[in-house]
Amino acid sequence: MAGANLQTFTDANFSSDVLNSDVPVLIDFWATWCGPCRAIGPMVEEISNEFVGRAKVGKMNVDENPVTPSQLGITSIPALFVVKGGEVVDMTVGAKPKRDLIAMLEKHL
Repeated sequence: MAGANLQTFTDANFSSDVLNSDVPVLIDFWATWCGPCRAIGPMVEEISNEFVGRAKVGKMNVDENPVTPSQLGITSIPALFVVKGGEVVDMTVGAKPKRDLIAMLEKHL
């Protein structure tokens, strides 16, 4: 599923890999049954390859990891969040064009 640079975030590693990251993190909250989630998956993977060393990019399956999405108040997916310095600094819900996701992430580099 994942390219070399695309990370898999879980409830267990969210604090260490996302909140304590020294670079901004783009997280794609998704599920296997979500068509729009599957549609943007390849874009998220491309972004992960384009931002190597500048940001972390990863996905979290909301069915397998219910705690974090609940804590963040996620009610619709795909939901894409940018976390920097342990704080959510940006977010969008729904399938968006790749350029919009890149612009959202670049604002926080």
